[in-house]
Amino acid sequence: MKKSTKFGATLLTATLLVGLAACGGGKGPAKDGDKKDGGKKDAEHSVAIVTDIGGIDDKSFNQSAWEGLTEWGKENKLEKGAGGYDYVQSNDASEYTTNIDQAVQSGFKTVFGIGYLLTDAVRAAAEANPDNNFGLVDAVIDDQKNVVSATFKDNEASYLAGYAAAYTTKTDKVGFVGGEEGPVIDRFEAGFVKGVNDAAKDLKKDIKIDVKYAASFGDPAKGKALAAKIYQDGADVIFHASGGTGTGVFQEAKNLNEKKAEDDKVWVIGVDRDQTEDGNYKNKDGKESNLTLTSTIKGVGTAVKDIAEQAKKDKFPGGKHLIYGLKDGGVDLAPGNMTDEVKAAVEKAREKVVNGDVEVPETPEKK
Repeated sequence: MKKSTKFGATLLTATLLVGLAACGGGKGPAKDGDKKDGGKKDAEHSVAIVTDIGGIDDKSFNQSAWEGLTEWGKENKLEKGAGGYDYVQSNDASEYTTNIDQAVQSGFKTVFGIGYLLTDAVRAAAEANPDNNFGLVDAVIDDQKNVVSATFKDNEASYLAGYAAAYTTKTDKVGFVGGEEGPVIDRFEAGFVKGVNDAAKDLKKDIKIDVKYAASFGDPAKGKALAAKIYQDGADVIFHASGGTGTGVFQEAKNLNEKKAEDDKVWVIGVDRDQTEDGNYKNKDGKESNLTLTSTIKGVGTAVKDIAEQAKKDKFPGGKHLIYGLKDGGVDLAPGNMTDEVKAAVEKAREKVVNGDVEVPETPEKK
């Protein structure tokens, strides 16, 4: 395995304003040098992403990937579309294989599957198309020379989120809303629980953690219902690791806070990208406020951009497993609305992880 050291200031790149049209099917490779709307085509180095359920406007995982690819495409003055850069949106798991095939048939040289649920589809496409490059995010295919795998130490960033939640809660009850159960979300849950428990020891408190799963990354209504139950049971901070489902978690928090005094607000911890903007609302006094305590940052977009750039230089890292963690900036925690006291506690926790004094588990303890 090779650890990436490509991360730096670009990890917290500001959100790009991008279009929402999926790439068309059936298009052949474009000719180099063709231009449209000021962009050029370079079929040999063209890149597409195939999203997981939730799409590029999920304010989370898929959106981060698309932002990174868009940034790469614009920096290289490429056209959005066949021969440049684009995406295919998956609305259902049954579309993964078809969408990856669509991207290949549209002439894209490098095709990313965004999310571990696309593993089988990426593997099949890589075997059938040995002359194409494939990237898989959040899972590992280690026996295909034309596939690069990128995974993240989400448990490390989630550990910091646990510290932030523990040092913020006034009720000594916090919650976790996961999307679908599996190895990836296991890392989020395990890290968060470990962080809350370690912080509770520091604070000499007993902090309870309510863990619930939506069984979907694209069900805001379920996210809202789960959040309502957790808040009703006394929690005042919820960390969601649920993709588009988390939209409902934010909505429930807003609904509650619009009727609350500022000092009694409930909080949400975002995931994968800085979700501070998603926490804007007006409190019962009509004043602008924000309920995003912080967000775990996952450099999906930067990983996509990094790998796309290597492919453009004809150095596609096929067959490798790139691991992005807290030490090299591959994952992180956004400032959000943490107080100075909370930030100080988080920073101490960060140092312990980076120095190896704390080993953050990747799987939750058996219940």
